[in-house]
Amino acid sequence: MPLLLGVNLDHVATLRQARYARMSASPHAEPSPLEAGHDALAGGADSLTVHVRSDRRHMQQADAMRIRAEVPLPFNFEMGVTEEMVGMALKLKPDFVCLVPESRLEITTEGGLDVLAGFDKIRMVVARLQDAGIKVSLFVDPDSKQIEAAGKTCADMLELHTGGFANAVGDAVETELARLIAAAKEGHASALQVNAGHGINYSNITRLLTIPHLAELNIGHTIVSRAMRVGMSVAVREMKDLMACYSA
Repeated sequence: MPLLLGVNLDHVATLRQARYARMSASPHAEPSPLEAGHDALAGGADSLTVHVRSDRRHMQQADAMRIRAEVPLPFNFEMGVTEEMVGMALKLKPDFVCLVPESRLEITTEGGLDVLAGFDKIRMVVARLQDAGIKVSLFVDPDSKQIEAAGKTCADMLELHTGGFANAVGDAVETELARLIAAAKEGHASALQVNAGHGINYSNITRLLTIPHLAELNIGHTIVSRAMRVGMSVAVREMKDLMACYSA
């Protein structure tokens, strides 16, 4: 199976909110996450990711509903483990949900979900979403104990947090890559689909393609940034071309 690309559209909404935070529904509000989703489809995206945060700092519920309804791609809904977001997911009926930690102090998601600490609640949310026909992924650090706990929640997938690798310099790059390789092997052995995301860009992706058992990469910021120069469709196509050589 080819390595799939999920395109995260959140930072299209970040740019829109910089000017239109109080009137994101205005017909003049731009750029449009929905149009970006159509462009990502044209560029070869395999799925789309949208994260509606509790503070609505970028994506709004209306964005998620329109993208889900109007772009014919598998839809991945990133969400905090809260009753509000469970309710939204049950309305959206995405193909996948990825449970992530949230903090109002962070600029973007800066670490994996603590599955050990929140096991009972996470297990309950996983079951509720799966009962509605939604596959569930857990966004976790490449930590053996967290991956073991993720397997025990009966989630379908895990998404390895690649931020440690993306931010590493010098010898730490190899250390972080080794952690990700070990985590991917453990996740695969636990019968979890292994995805990865956070901080992946056009430069570091080559090294990440040495990680075994990957099914999908979820990439946002670098594609949105590149799109400002070449357009969303071309930016997505360029990333897909870099991923084409992957062998699990």
